[in-house]
Amino acid sequence: MGALDRIDKKEIRDLLGKGWLTHDGMWFYHTYQELGIEKTNNLNKAAIRSLAPIEIKRVKTALGSGGEKIESFEALKDFMFEALEVILPHSVFEKFQFRASSKNQLHWQWENGECFAYKGMKQIGIIDEYRCGVIYRIECWLEALGIKYSIDPKIGKCMMHEKGTCSGDIKVILDD
Repeated sequence: MGALDRIDKKEIRDLLGKGWLTHDGMWFYHTYQELGIEKTNNLNKAAIRSLAPIEIKRVKTALGSGGEKIESFEALKDFMFEALEVILPHSVFEKFQFRASSKNQLHWQWENGECFAYKGMKQIGIIDEYRCGVIYRIECWLEALGIKYSIDPKIGKCMMHEKGTCSGDIKVILDD
């Protein structure tokens, strides 16, 4: 029996997800030390934007929807939820709500103080200047899927830090 046969799928998901989050945080920290916060925020967003189409293609393939275009709100909602479930470690996913709040509207909300990026940036002492990459990643996913949307509130710096909470709505604009 091989190593992958001895490990549960959820354990593999958590191992890979936590590895990605740790790498992302260490990359951010060392880039910040080398280049400062403004360049690091800009590079982070550039990396997210270029990653999104590749990541979405891989997730669609893994979930069995490959080349299919997402054309309904229900299909988008299901895909986004499943994508987040597959990518995020369970310990992170369970603290992040992502659901349909009304017709063509998705709602996100982090449990108070539980966003992984908020905790990491606070820990390294740069939360005051950090620009959110978490919700930006979801926006880039939507763009990679060819989905038009609007977001409220517009995301800049960390909402959890500035307002004590992180939640908002994404209005999806579909050509029905």
